[in-house]
Amino acid sequence: MFEGQQAEIEALMKRNPEFKQLYQRHRQLDKKVMDAELGVLPIDDVTLAQMKREKLATKEKLLRLYEQCTTH
Repeated sequence: MFEGQQAEIEALMKRNPEFKQLYQRHRQLDKKVMDAELGVLPIDDVTLAQMKREKLATKEKLLRLYEQCTTH
């Protein structure tokens, strides 16, 4: 997500605490989901599904915030 836009993302994180928090949460969830899928993190299917839903919701919020902040 946001590949090739690292400078914009870093600037946005500096001026928007909500975006920064969501971005960090998404990265954290992404790592946990990946670890669970690789078998590194033992986790049940229900918890994994919840984490994936939260990750998707976080991504959608991030994209909305990004669009709001870059179009104004």
